[in-house]
Amino acid sequence: MSLQNFKQYAEHTIALLRKESPKKVFIVHHDDADGLCSAAITQRALEREGIITETFCLEKVYTEVIANLHSTEGQTIFYVDIGSSHADLISKLNERKNLTIILDHHDPKPSMDSKVLDLNLENFGFKGETDFSGATCCYLFAKALNEQNSDLGYLALVGSSEIPGGFKSLNKMVLQEALEKGFVHKKGKSLEIPRLGVKIDALFSKLQILGAVGYYEGGPELGIKACLEGIDKEIDEKINVLEERRKNVNRRLLGRLYHERLKETKHIQWFDAEDMYAGMGTKVIGQFCSFLSYQMRLVKPNKYILGFVNVPPEIPKWGKLKENFAKASIRVPKPMQKMIEEGKLPGAVNLLDEASKGFGMADGHQYAANVVLPFAKKLELLENAERTLG
Repeated sequence: MSLQNFKQYAEHTIALLRKESPKKVFIVHHDDADGLCSAAITQRALEREGIITETFCLEKVYTEVIANLHSTEGQTIFYVDIGSSHADLISKLNERKNLTIILDHHDPKPSMDSKVLDLNLENFGFKGETDFSGATCCYLFAKALNEQNSDLGYLALVGSSEIPGGFKSLNKMVLQEALEKGFVHKKGKSLEIPRLGVKIDALFSKLQILGAVGYYEGGPELGIKACLEGIDKEIDEKINVLEERRKNVNRRLLGRLYHERLKETKHIQWFDAEDMYAGMGTKVIGQFCSFLSYQMRLVKPNKYILGFVNVPPEIPKWGKLKENFAKASIRVPKPMQKMIEEGKLPGAVNLLDEASKGFGMADGHQYAANVVLPFAKKLELLENAERTLG
């Protein structure tokens, strides 16, 4: 398995796409910076082929939403930075009706449908935790579609900024190429995108706010625009308002946790934010858990960190969910990560996958993962997780 195998599969997929000759493509994408960069790359690459696109930001793969998306036959659907962890469900609901292309880096499940093609580079020997992001996968597909799309490499780097430890493996290759072609410049210790006049890490931070905090206020659409055109005054003002709102809730929640402390089981330390982040996307709970993992006066280094938040029923551009859900996000403190690498502890996504079997759908990575579950199943999730760890 190698990059060459990926390229061959990408060419096969592109041949099917050209044969399908869609006038319009539906792009389903995640709401974090990587998801927004993935959507922007895919949108620009397809529109250069003369294909009209429509983007749809989805925080999680909900069965009723996916069933609805795939109910009409003859569509072409892309899932970018989302989908791999539920390729089995997507296959089941698609029933060979629609050409469906997944470009992702989350731990994949197998597709059972010949029309659902998952180009996740984990299927070709690379690691989504370290080697590439969803945006990198989209970028490599876009380059296979047309070499002209090499000018979008900066977005692969922005999306990959979520991966700790710098640009490695495929991301390092993309960086070298972007530097050589002048799409990215080194400026001191930073990397700048000359066509947008913004640094890579700064754009990443701003997209994290737009997509997650602004999920219910058109933030994802503004984020895709910022990826391709830069940050104008309107977008910058929106980001400032959203960030102040999130900071206020973060401060309140952190204060509450220092006062009450986290609840604990044998292997897990946890809290429930309930409706504190009302009006924001649920991605913010994962961001808070990541922040919490560095608060060593508050958290223990030898227990998984898990946070719950209530899921608003509305899905922008779609409608209202029938059931009440909660979301659980989990982060692994740094001292525990080596034990996961050595196989002494289950990774975050494996733990949630096992603990939510029968009622939830987990996705993510070995050190960071999440699951949406029925509201009444929160304690059951914790009990199942303890049973799995025990």
